[in-house]
Amino acid sequence: MALFRLPLSFNKNISFFKLMGCGKNGTFDKVPDLTQWAILTQHRNGKLNQTSLQHLYGMWIARWIKWFALETLTFQLEPIGGHGTWDGKQVFGQISTTQHEGPIATLTRATIRISKMKYFWQNVAPVAANMLTAPGFEFSVGIGEIPWIKQATFSIWTTETHMKNFAYGMKTHSEVIKKTRKEKWYSEDMFVRFKILHTEGQLRNYPPVKRNPYF
Repeated sequence: MALFRLPLSFNKNISFFKLMGCGKNGTFDKVPDLTQWAILTQHRNGKLNQTSLQHLYGMWIARWIKWFALETLTFQLEPIGGHGTWDGKQVFGQISTTQHEGPIATLTRATIRISKMKYFWQNVAPVAANMLTAPGFEFSVGIGEIPWIKQATFSIWTTETHMKNFAYGMKTHSEVIKKTRKEKWYSEDMFVRFKILHTEGQLRNYPPVKRNPYF
């Protein structure tokens, strides 16, 4: 994964990128999954007309993935609401809140204060596990730049209503959200909702049928 940093840095089509490790069991975990990692890129020209790995990440990365026959799943997304920053930047610019019917993706990330790590893992990890059985949940992966400290969850939901029912309707989850703000667990956080424009590939049998369910 570290080898990808250089070609991404010189890719003029990419305005922001992150290379991240993954947790096990579809959510962030204290034990990393060393067989899986994530690439997040923001492209300067917005919506892409092509979704090949070479067009997304450049020739060198595309050939590396092909050479090692890696299983990949790619989502092309359009932000439709959110708040917060990543490394002090509004990564996706000024996001105008847009109503959307149908499947959505969410990205929740935070930099956890070292003094609050104990409370974070005691409270948040069990709630994240409950997400996997929540109504309307389809897929998730736990990602992060630094183990235990910089954590994020990317998830897919059947509708925005299902996502909100989990986030705010589940008592345990809503109480944890209140704690994070009251006790200032994070030095930085971000939450963004996305419309899913296109999917490509398959990972852990998702999508259930190998086709594009959104495009």
